[in-house]
Amino acid sequence: MALDQKYPFHSISAEETLEKLKAGKEGLTQEEAQQRLQEVGPNELTGKEGINPFILFLKQFKDFLILILLLAAGVAWYADHMVDVYVILGVIMFNAVLGFFQEYRAEKAILALKSMIKQEATVLRDGKAKTVEARELVPGDVITLEEGNGIPADARILSSKSLQTEEASLTGESLPIEKSTEPLEENTNLGDRTNMLWKGTHVARGAATAVITGTGANTEIGKISKSLGDIKTTSTNFRKKTERLGKQMAVISIVTSIIVFILGYYVRDFAFEEVLLVTVATLVSSIPEGLPAVISIVLAIGAKRMAKQNAIIREFTATEMLGSVSVILTDKTGTLTRSILTVKEVYLGDGTALEVSGSGYSLEGEIGNKQEEENTSGNPVLAKLLLVAGTCNNARLGDGANEQKKNKGSEEESEEPEVSGDPTEVALLVLAKKGGGVADEHDEVVEVLDDLPFNSEQKFRATLIENKGKREILTIGAPEKVLQLSTKVLIKEGPQELSEESRGQIEARMDEWADKAMRVLALGYREAEGASNDLKADDVHDLVWIGMTGIVDPPRQGVKEAIAACKSAGIRVMMVTGDHKKTGAAIAREVGILETAEKTGDYPDALEENELDVDDKRFDELVDNVSVFARVSPDTKLRIAEHMRDKGHLIAMTGDGVNDAPALKRADVGIAMGIRGTDVAKDAAHIVLSDDNFSTIVRAIREGRIVFQNVRQTSFFLLTTNFAFVAVFIIAMAIGWPFPLTATQILWVNLVTDGVMELGLAAERGHGEIMKQKPVVREVNILDKSVIPYLLLMSVVMVGLSLATFAYYLPKGDTIARTGVFLVIAMTQVFNTFNMRSLNRSLFTIGPFSNKYINICFLVSLGLQLIVIYTPLLSGIFRFEELPILDLIVILVLSSSVIWFAEIYKRIRFGKLEDVSPEEKQLERTREVKDRQEIEEAISER
Repeated sequence: MALDQKYPFHSISAEETLEKLKAGKEGLTQEEAQQRLQEVGPNELTGKEGINPFILFLKQFKDFLILILLLAAGVAWYADHMVDVYVILGVIMFNAVLGFFQEYRAEKAILALKSMIKQEATVLRDGKAKTVEARELVPGDVITLEEGNGIPADARILSSKSLQTEEASLTGESLPIEKSTEPLEENTNLGDRTNMLWKGTHVARGAATAVITGTGANTEIGKISKSLGDIKTTSTNFRKKTERLGKQMAVISIVTSIIVFILGYYVRDFAFEEVLLVTVATLVSSIPEGLPAVISIVLAIGAKRMAKQNAIIREFTATEMLGSVSVILTDKTGTLTRSILTVKEVYLGDGTALEVSGSGYSLEGEIGNKQEEENTSGNPVLAKLLLVAGTCNNARLGDGANEQKKNKGSEEESEEPEVSGDPTEVALLVLAKKGGGVADEHDEVVEVLDDLPFNSEQKFRATLIENKGKREILTIGAPEKVLQLSTKVLIKEGPQELSEESRGQIEARMDEWADKAMRVLALGYREAEGASNDLKADDVHDLVWIGMTGIVDPPRQGVKEAIAACKSAGIRVMMVTGDHKKTGAAIAREVGILETAEKTGDYPDALEENELDVDDKRFDELVDNVSVFARVSPDTKLRIAEHMRDKGHLIAMTGDGVNDAPALKRADVGIAMGIRGTDVAKDAAHIVLSDDNFSTIVRAIREGRIVFQNVRQTSFFLLTTNFAFVAVFIIAMAIGWPFPLTATQILWVNLVTDGVMELGLAAERGHGEIMKQKPVVREVNILDKSVIPYLLLMSVVMVGLSLATFAYYLPKGDTIARTGVFLVIAMTQVFNTFNMRSLNRSLFTIGPFSNKYINICFLVSLGLQLIVIYTPLLSGIFRFEELPILDLIVILVLSSSVIWFAEIYKRIRFGKLEDVSPEEKQLERTREVKDRQEIEEAISER
């Protein structure tokens, strides 16, 4: 018997669903359930098997640069340079281990999906309720659910009572969803299928009986699991860039080494062994064997800095890639907003409009008059509204709320107290407590006699109380329903007849708030003398209208400024949410997303998924001109992201739910929420925000841009020094001179320049208005033609000084001539490090001593050179001759000229750059002090 688990069960009645699944309201028999379990398999999520760890480790050796380094190690072993062999192999293993762990962690998302739901369920078997493991459920099983239960499989509701479910983790809907049993249109969006229940969500209120329609891979979460497993882990854009960089530098190194060998052996007729040793030393020195390690250090420092900004880096390459993104696809709930409902406006029956300050569950905030400065604490209408808000309510606030009330000046993002109950009721309870503790004052005199929960058909909830000996029915509900049930309105003097004029004013305010995407609730009451303790819906009539509240999920603090910063940085922010279109557009308008979209033509502010069911050409046109997308499924999120990628953009995607996992894994940079995010989302992401705040992304982007700059500047440094170094050899041999350096001297230069100074560059801070620059284009290489003018200038200076020194000392002997050349080559490269701190700003503008680490590396490098020249034992080993002190000073001064030539070049090419402001200088000093410990830790960890 084949069961169709893909049938649109939401489009047929409950009775037809049971018939389709060959089941009854009394459930399956145990025998039927076992038979179906064998047919469809257990109710578990499955995915493709993870990559074999051994194969994954071997995969790390496929990079071209690694192959070149292995070749260099083989040549060094043949030439008996064992120290070089060990160094090169150490670098290769370091890089392989790091890459292995990065990719291995990325595959944990499937495991998280498999283990996400381990629960039991109450199911009807043989007509009796019994508890079974959720994995044993099959299509046709009838389950019962109540408040707080997790939903173990996809199911069609058979019957329900005041049922609401929390589906944010699957659909992105920020509010509990009211459920019903009525059939819907077949093309109804997933988030609007109110007669269905979804695996992985839970019951927020009420109870239900439902029949299982889909299990395991056939659930909505199962479909996401399959799509996540099918997404291939491709090489990141940054990894591709570094691979191209390695190939470029390796090719340059090999070609120049071959030229050295040809000139030495075939042209100059040097001994084969001598030429081979020098060639190998030149190859080892010019191949950037330290580049993978230095890049790792740069990324590690960036990760440390980002961690301080509440951005936890799971994939190191995302550190740089975040700085290159040009489009951010962001969720709304919990990212742009706090995902905490808050009452922001109150409209009383006497026409008074009030604003409520504060946000979240914190009791910080006041209720103030919008029109005039007036103390509202004595307003009896407000007092009554607060009494109803706090009493007609089943929500609870933890003690932490009272602590926050005492701690004045607490930050918006401070830790929230624990809460329970419906989110809207929590918001009303917070309002009541903000109003001077009005509700608390009545605790001793107000006795709750009975309570009528909210019902989607009656559209209100009610509470029967006894207040100072009088019985009253307090009511909260949909404003149109409460207004319909009201005959009077409460003003300061007391209840009065509700006129048509007052009704019109109330309805106008309702429409105004609805346009602002507020959730509106009205509050009323009536005296109920002689009423029984058994409250019924029919008892709610002839109400006195008190007022209504406007509830929002407010934007996070700093989000508007962060989006403005994205605009100035050339980054487009697009909202992709599972929430309603009107709600998404209202928030987007408030935080400035809609203002950042440069639209041409007549396009709406927001679109829902069904409006995107168009041909590819029209789809591309809409995505290019609309920045808010609502009621969006995971597949459409991916389609939007892939369109932007095809346009050449680097994409960052935020998310927190299970439905976001495929897009997070597919995006160039997947960003998950750390507080409200599901484990699945976190494991699929590259970055996790520990504060769930969009502003954190913008701060992390700045750090990412610094990382790219440091990688590029370090690469330019290596290329410039290696190119000039090899040019000295080629020109000297072409002239007819002997080798400028021996093999051991070559390797020592490599150690005291590249091996030391690049560490200082790795710790460089960003300079200038880095967030006002446009993002780096996806196709732009780390090493590009922009460096050629600078490369040629520095090479001319370095080569000229080196050859002039060699010519000056050569009549005095090869040994002292090589000592002079050694010092010039080494020191010009060391001084060039200061130039590389910024490729377009003057060293004296950014501060010649502002990078502590370069200063330390400079002293270490200079000290090592002096030790090897002036220590008899070492100078004998390396065949150096002691230089006169005056000669040493002259060489150091001449070597420093590379700084002055670079300053002239920057001035000519980039013009006069404005000096850094005192505020920027102070900010740089503060950042340097703040980050010093993190940088040192990062370097030591690497």
